Amino acid sequence: MNPLVRFEAVQKSYDGRTLVVRDLSLDVAPGEFLTLLGPSGSGKTTTLMMLAGFESPTEGEILLEGRPITRLPPHQRDIGMVFQNYALFPHMTVWHNVAFPLAIRGRRRDEVASRVAQALAVVKLTGFETRRPAQLSGGQQQRVALARAFVFNPRLVLLDEPLGALDKQLREQMQYELKQIHEALGVTMVYVTHDQSEALTMSDRIAVFNAGRLQQVGAPRSVYEQPANAFVAQFIGESNSLTGTVVEARGDRRRVQIAEGCVIEALAADAPGPGGAALVAVRPEHLVLAPASGAYANTLPARVEDLIYQGDTARIRLSVLDGRELIAKVPIRFADMNFKRADVIPVAWQAEDCRAFTPTP
Repeated sequence: MNPLVRFEAVQKSYDGRTLVVRDLSLDVAPGEFLTLLGPSGSGKTTTLMMLAGFESPTEGEILLEGRPITRLPPHQRDIGMVFQNYALFPHMTVWHNVAFPLAIRGRRRDEVASRVAQALAVVKLTGFETRRPAQLSGGQQQRVALARAFVFNPRLVLLDEPLGALDKQLREQMQYELKQIHEALGVTMVYVTHDQSEALTMSDRIAVFNAGRLQQVGAPRSVYEQPANAFVAQFIGESNSLTGTVVEARGDRRRVQIAEGCVIEALAADAPGPGGAALVAVRPEHLVLAPASGAYANTLPARVEDLIYQGDTARIRLSVLDGRELIAKVPIRFADMNFKRADVIPVAWQAEDCRAFTPTP
């Protein structure tokens, strides 16, 4: 299947010296929900603005359905846009806000009425046609902005942190509603966020950015469970990190000495060979406390420093070796029944559940 969007060796600099996007090559498949994820200043929003036509690449080419659009103005790209601040017209009703993209395209009155009705039905705002934005909640305003973005059947809808202004409960509700809208319409969506849980919840694929470079692209589960490098491992979700020196390399495995007499085994991601510095990352949910059997590749003695109640789970803070900290997540009943502060217990995990990386500079 040919990509709907293709970035070919795209670079962007605002001052002619510093690149805010570096050597970006990325495809977006028709109908997919792709999230651009990264910290502030990583280049994700600049990438979206170049696709929308509000910024121009310094080098490289952007193609839409195989045709270059790098020098095409925004209004000729047939792209819908949803901003964090909604950008609704305060003096217009909901109906006229949603109808605006159709009106400026000169669509017939009966077609406008039909499409606006359909769009408002999709975002569950039928009956709100005569209200103005000031009479709506934040979530309702967001739905109006969404309806306006797809009412003219664009080939692509871009969303720039559209849920950032909402409270936590409403933001989580809107995540599921956005995913349902995407599935119902089948329109291609490119979504920018710095929120990892949003990206994991909503995306078909996630493109992780850092310092202007694309770090990894993949399905949410792949990016979470098989991070390509130390940055992705530490940025996506929560991860425990232990640093050391590689003492043995065997195929896709590395043995890393993290303290005198203490060697752990991990899958190799981008870890160096023997003698190189390595960072070993393991997720809190993969740690097994006081295992019933010894069938684990890695086991360390640990002291329970703290138990933090989190509803259905407990975060257990452990100190190991020379005082380095590990965090484990376990079901709350298991924690309540088995552990208390100052207990000394073994903590174990499988080699398949951790990865060895070259440390991030």
